Amino acid sequence: MAIWDWALEAYGRPGVSEACLALQDQHGQNVPLLLWAVWAEADDAALLARAAETARRWSALAVEPLRTVRRELKAACPPVDDGAREALREDVKAAELRAERLLLETLAGLSRGHGGAPALAALQAASVAWGRPAPARDLAVLAQALG
Repeated sequence: MAIWDWALEAYGRPGVSEACLALQDQHGQNVPLLLWAVWAEADDAALLARAAETARRWSALAVEPLRTVRRELKAACPPVDDGAREALREDVKAAELRAERLLLETLAGLSRGHGGAPALAALQAASVAWGRPAPARDLAVLAQALG
């Protein structure tokens, strides 16, 4: 299954979105990197280092600025019309999702197949490669939600 299709299906599973957002917002993790690591069953340190560097660069360039704008557009900004502001926010959200999709597809191109690592091992390895390891219990919650 293509990574984007897999990620959409996985993200829709009970508990996955909540676990991903907690890892992102509370522990500074990169959700596309984590999801890719599970999809690719990745635990190779060199591959994960390349993937983390790719994710860092693309996130800083595209994903994070779009996310910041989307979040800032949540609040009213008189005298700007609320409907127009919310429509712009939806456009920015769509661009943020496109940026995350491009990152996932780029990471998938790095992996060339599946490595065989179980979900929790892949999440732990990706979290370490990201440079700010998340608590094991929070990674385990995501691994369990992903099945």
